[in-house]
Amino acid sequence: MPEPILSLADVHAGYDGVPVVFGITLEVMPGELVAVVGANGAGKSTTMRSIAGLNNPLTGVIRFEGRDISRLRAHQTLALGISYVPEGRRVFTKLSVEQNLLLGAYTEKSKSEIKRRLEEMLELFPVLKERSSQTAETLSGGEQQMLAIARGLMSRPKLLLLDEMSLGLMPALVEKMMETIVAINKRGVTVLLVEQMVQEALEIAHRGYVLQSGRVVHTGSAQELLDSEEIRRAYMGM
Repeated sequence: MPEPILSLADVHAGYDGVPVVFGITLEVMPGELVAVVGANGAGKSTTMRSIAGLNNPLTGVIRFEGRDISRLRAHQTLALGISYVPEGRRVFTKLSVEQNLLLGAYTEKSKSEIKRRLEEMLELFPVLKERSSQTAETLSGGEQQMLAIARGLMSRPKLLLLDEMSLGLMPALVEKMMETIVAINKRGVTVLLVEQMVQEALEIAHRGYVLQSGRVVHTGSAQELLDSEEIRRAYMGM
């Protein structure tokens, strides 16, 4: 049985010593696409920030490839192979698409490797190839989201954390975004996806965790969660 690439054990986390997530326990296996879903304010982003090293948990243990990373900072988790794409399309608006992507590979020293990764990203995201010399501020919301994900992939992560990728996007673009996430996962990147669009996230995931008021209230295969009448009623309006 393979070991989880990521595991959280009884993690309490929050801000200024005040917890907003309570006893989160979850795991992600290598190669999986796992969705953490729930309404706005359920504690999903706080959980992601704790994994990424942006706010260390108050109690509990986070392990990556068997190593305790609970007290590491963001630059240290990145060096280990965790790339976090936060909500809100945080791109460098005044820089070109290509410059944004190159910043994502700042930990890599080999120029030939950086060039290879850049070419790979422009192949994976053809719209970015067309706009590589444009400034990021001239891109649409969906294109900026693609750029944020591509920049996250430029560090060649073992684990990609995606936080609310659908936020503010039109339904057609949400569908395209989900297809892109599946394509990334099929390339061998393990993905942990946080999303309030419950149905859309579970339709592409292998497994899921449902958060409510900072606690895991349901877990199972994505199909089990999609088939749950309670979840369909609470989160999908069915």
